[in-house]
Amino acid sequence: MNAPQPDPHRVRALAIKGACWGAFVGLALGLLYSFGGLIHDLLTVGLNAGTALAFLALVGMPLIFAVPGFLGGLLVSLFHGGMSGAR
Repeated sequence: MNAPQPDPHRVRALAIKGACWGAFVGLALGLLYSFGGLIHDLLTVGLNAGTALAFLALVGMPLIFAVPGFLGGLLVSLFHGGMSGAR
């Protein structure tokens, strides 16, 4: 008997869904970090180069969170839902 093989279309779809969720979480946290830092800087030291760098979190954090989201979706699909049964 052959062991069940993962369905590649389902594995890819769940991995991409995980990457999208990770990017969404990264964007939400990037917004919180950027605007929280802006308000903090306005109330304390004023605007500076660090404030501008904090707004790069709007680009960087979704990218950083999308990679583990993709890998997590890949692992979940392979170990839980990606098996299609014996062929």
